[in-house]
Amino acid sequence: MARHQTDLTKRIDWEELGTLSDQKILKTHGSRLLGRIMLIILFLFAIMLFLPWRQTIPGRGTVTALTPEDRPQTVQNQIGGRIEHWAVREGQQVKKGDTILVISETSQSYFDPQLPQRLQEQLQAKEGSEDAAVQKMNATQAQINALTQGLSIQLSAAKNKVEQAVNSLQADSADLVAINKFFEISRARLERYEAGYKNGLFSLTDIESRRLKLQEDNAKVISQINKVNNSRQSLQNARIELDNIQAKYLESVAKARSDLSSALSSKVSAQGEISKLRNEISNIDIRRGLYVVRAPQSGFVVKTLKAGIGENIKEGESIATLQPSKPRVAAEIYVDGMDVPLILDSSDVRLQFEGWPSVQFAGWPSVAVGTFAGKVTVIDLVSSENGKYRLLVTPTNPVPHDDEPWPKQLRQGSGVYGRVILRPVPIWYEIWRLLNGFPPSLDREPKNAVAGSEK
Repeated sequence: MARHQTDLTKRIDWEELGTLSDQKILKTHGSRLLGRIMLIILFLFAIMLFLPWRQTIPGRGTVTALTPEDRPQTVQNQIGGRIEHWAVREGQQVKKGDTILVISETSQSYFDPQLPQRLQEQLQAKEGSEDAAVQKMNATQAQINALTQGLSIQLSAAKNKVEQAVNSLQADSADLVAINKFFEISRARLERYEAGYKNGLFSLTDIESRRLKLQEDNAKVISQINKVNNSRQSLQNARIELDNIQAKYLESVAKARSDLSSALSSKVSAQGEISKLRNEISNIDIRRGLYVVRAPQSGFVVKTLKAGIGENIKEGESIATLQPSKPRVAAEIYVDGMDVPLILDSSDVRLQFEGWPSVQFAGWPSVAVGTFAGKVTVIDLVSSENGKYRLLVTPTNPVPHDDEPWPKQLRQGSGVYGRVILRPVPIWYEIWRLLNGFPPSLDREPKNAVAGSEK
């Protein structure tokens, strides 16, 4: 019984103790506070989804020069030779035409120090040969002129003889006709006298006289025929002489023209040799000027590619790397092929150069610190080996307000990170685009993209 009362008393004490502890415990509102915080964060996140987000196209690359003449180049020697003297050191600034390297001759064909004088002597001898050929041509031409004049005189005389022979033949032929008429008349008279003699009208003496007269006329006819034949022979001889004169003239003129052609050939050959010697003399003068390798433009000697004295170098071998001074700097960045159609030739770009501290926000380029403004100048029409497309970005001119010009300390080859600026969109749209892998949006169709590539 006593034990039961004791247990009852202990149970009552524990119940009172529980009531008292409940009164002493602090009241907490953790779940409500957490819920409110989550609601606030959710509200802020919903608001942020509608904030403007600037779409950009990222790209990486290096600093380069806009024009090829401003990019680093190698200096080459145009002739082979042996290094005799270096006139520059690495990092030295040179001006256009300054001496970089001096070389000496290694070809046996140019060892003679008096080679230009020797060639000048050969040139003078060939010029003398040309003068002799010219004089021979003049003499031959004078001979041809003399032959032509002599022929003219001889032809005139021969033609006169031919005309005289023709006239003589015509006269003799006319005389022959007249004598033939007389002979016919004499023979007709003789016939009449003989008929009259038979009839007793004429005496025998008359007949004999007529017979003698007929014989005389016959002799005259024969003589005149001979004269006509002689005149024909004379005419033929005159014509043969005329032909002989012309043939002799043609032979003499042909020989003279042959001599003239030989002289002309000698002249042309001498002129060819003279031209060849002058060319060789000019080449030697130019070659001796190439013993000194000079700077093609003003700049800095970045690195020498050959070393030592007495080392042989080949023709067209690179001997040093030259960086032109005051180049037109540009940023060469590469972007994905999916983004190239969205880039215009005048798109704005924000650049971040290696070595210049900067803080860049992808969606808010206006609040970035340490970045520089640029514009797309060139868009390649074909992709590079890595499958990306190259953009050339130049400084924005004039420099935007509250912005700084590109650093003067930029060196070609240093890294650069750029973002091509596109249209503003809500953050929720940008998140949705990235989750679906869609390209950025455009304000307008990039009609000038091809034109920018050609520029």
